[in-house]
Amino acid sequence: MSNVLRLAIVDPSDNSRTQLKNMLLGMDIVWLEAECSRYEFFADVIGQTKPDIGVIAIDNNPEKGLKLLEQVREIAPDCALLVISSSTDGQIILRAMRGGAKEFLTQPVKVEDLMGALGRISAAKFGTGDSRGRTCHVVAVCGATGGVGATSLAVNLGCILARDERNSVVLVDLDMALGDADVCLDSIPDYTLVDVAQNIARLDFALLKRSLTKHSSGLYLLPRPVQLQDVAQVTPDDLTRVLGLLKASFTHMILDLSKSFSALDLVALKSAKDVLLVTQLDLPCLRNVVRLMMSLSDDESIKEKIKIVVNRVGIETSSISLKKSQETMGREIFWQLPNDYKTMVEVRNNGVPLIEQAPKAGITQSLTALAETLTGEKANAAEAAAPATGKAPSGRWLSFLSGSKAKK
Repeated sequence: MSNVLRLAIVDPSDNSRTQLKNMLLGMDIVWLEAECSRYEFFADVIGQTKPDIGVIAIDNNPEKGLKLLEQVREIAPDCALLVISSSTDGQIILRAMRGGAKEFLTQPVKVEDLMGALGRISAAKFGTGDSRGRTCHVVAVCGATGGVGATSLAVNLGCILARDERNSVVLVDLDMALGDADVCLDSIPDYTLVDVAQNIARLDFALLKRSLTKHSSGLYLLPRPVQLQDVAQVTPDDLTRVLGLLKASFTHMILDLSKSFSALDLVALKSAKDVLLVTQLDLPCLRNVVRLMMSLSDDESIKEKIKIVVNRVGIETSSISLKKSQETMGREIFWQLPNDYKTMVEVRNNGVPLIEQAPKAGITQSLTALAETLTGEKANAAEAAAPATGKAPSGRWLSFLSGSKAKK
């Protein structure tokens, strides 16, 4: 599991508690384990949930809040305590620190101050070295149009990452109407995204994993709803909460987006570290890539994550060259996947991932190199893709030079 801080908060004020909750929901490094509106009950909440951090807002009754601080320190010495108050009285701050508070923040809480306090607590708890853990690496996969192989890429990328025992990987199917990630894995899930979204407040890490479908490769799957009428039951806020819990539970998350680029897809795009935009070398696909890039350019945080992946390179029906395609898109091509129609049809029909059925195939090797490049597991993984595509990469990006060989 990633080094995510589990929080429990107490604040009798509904307004300030809601503001704090909304702030926490946007942070990948925390998971809100419990909330409480009464000082009298918070010690029991701490004892039952055993969070990493207890957040105590004392403005409603400073005396009760400060006494609670000492009580929690006694029953849960490993729980780091963070006090929030609008008071700048030195005596109150001193009493809070003597009572066991690790951090003291003033109301209204600023995001940067809260992040700084949580960062210091995290460093003290987990350390700062790379060996002490890692945050969740989120990869969103979307297609320039239907049928370009985005779902196949997402499923097989997830299975390749999951074969490493150091990784825990989950795939979320966000094609709410026609998603088929479960078919690709020959799985019949017991629960779907709707079930998890509707019960998110009651889920913890253990219950969450029992709600997912685990494939033999080690990949966990959260599929789309079964019934079309259930699609509307998952809101962007619901998805934000689900993704937050999944980030707290897994080292890698693959998001298979729909082709509608709905509000749910936008949540996924903003949550991702890398966005793989899958296309082919034909006019409809290239036109859609240009349209999508123009539409997403308004949000710099999304635009900079996008990486163009060209699928089925070498297909005989393609009449548009790589060089011309790049000029049309106005964007460098990040990766090329070779055309292997026969192998892909077999694995999809059998519901078996490439890494299990065709581990030595060129398409499998190219996807493996892609996974290594995205995760930084292999510094020169880009070179491994060259034999499969017939092109030599220049640095991290693939370079195609007209009339001459690419420089090494």
